[in-house]
Amino acid sequence: MYQDIMLATDGSEGARQATEHAIELTRQLDANLHILSVSEDGPHATDTRDEMRHDEEGEAVGAVEEAERTAADAGLDVTSTIRHGVPQEEIVKAAEENPIDLIIVGTVGRSGLDQLVVGSVAEEVVRNAPVPVVVVRET
Repeated sequence: MYQDIMLATDGSEGARQATEHAIELTRQLDANLHILSVSEDGPHATDTRDEMRHDEEGEAVGAVEEAERTAADAGLDVTSTIRHGVPQEEIVKAAEENPIDLIIVGTVGRSGLDQLVVGSVAEEVVRNAPVPVVVVRET
């Protein structure tokens, strides 16, 4: 049923927890794991990242490399991609353009004003993805 799983990661703690879930599902289902990170270029890019970090491309590369190492430690081979743009849009596009059966994404569980102003990448992916989405909430 699920042969091609896409993990969308930004390197956050929620994404790290989603990575663990993606690896376990991939192993249990004997599936292929595709790792995606997006170098954020959207309208709220400066609102959502730490002001001390200004290298969006480097952040995306670091997030992918961390997930790749974790998957390799679990004995999995993966494919990886870095895209540029608005994260939720690029995640959905990647699922539409590739043979993806399931998306796994982490969330920090924002609420209140943060949720209204910045929005939730995970929420937008759930609303617009062409395939089922597993959302792993940061604990």
